[in-house]
Amino acid sequence: MLTDRRALVTGAGSGIGAATARALAAAGAEVTIADVNGAAARQVAAEFGGEVWQVDLTDTDQLANAELRYDILVNNAGIQHVAPIEEFPPEKFRLILTLMLEAPFLLTRAVLPGMYEAGFGRIVNISSVHGLRASPFKAAYVAAKHGLEGLSKVIALEGGGRGVTSTCVSPGYVRTPLVDKQIADQARAHGISEDQVLERVFLAESAVKRMAEPDEVASLVVWLCGEHAGLANGSSFTLDGGWSAR
Repeated sequence: MLTDRRALVTGAGSGIGAATARALAAAGAEVTIADVNGAAARQVAAEFGGEVWQVDLTDTDQLANAELRYDILVNNAGIQHVAPIEEFPPEKFRLILTLMLEAPFLLTRAVLPGMYEAGFGRIVNISSVHGLRASPFKAAYVAAKHGLEGLSKVIALEGGGRGVTSTCVSPGYVRTPLVDKQIADQARAHGISEDQVLERVFLAESAVKRMAEPDEVASLVVWLCGEHAGLANGSSFTLDGGWSAR
């Protein structure tokens, strides 16, 4: 149980973030839902009396000197853009790295002093199988997730002796709005119909021929935040149906 633990979950207005916020709250944590979409964040928070932080995490100036007091940080917020490198907008590349790599660094920087003082902390980074393997047409996403995996390991080495663990959860495709929005772009990039995207793109590398559900990811996050996960540090836990076994 996570009674009396305070948790911050980014991108928690929908998808994996919302499922994680609900699961942490069910385990007893006091949860803050951070999301750029204030209405979505408030809707999730209302389910269990959580707090809301409406925040644009790409506005890194406001995060640079932040001081946050949480026992648990789940870096989940993310976006996607699918295009060949020669057509990939540079501004979109920068945006994705800012949101999905620089913001987790800044949030971690903001919570670590309090975690060190308390002698306890759990930082869980929602990565992806794309943090371990590459796919075409996702230059920014793959780069950001690979970077997040590396950042997580550095946090683990620095914090492990002070009661703070850092891990990655790296799922394959998860049934979320973020994935749904990719279907048309994936079909166009691969030259296939939208009906073929699930079989020929999303599940092509997985031995288990289904997408993950947000609740499956959330249940692993809850365990990683608990008392029995003290040695789960510096590792990446895959939920990819066997994709990374290849």
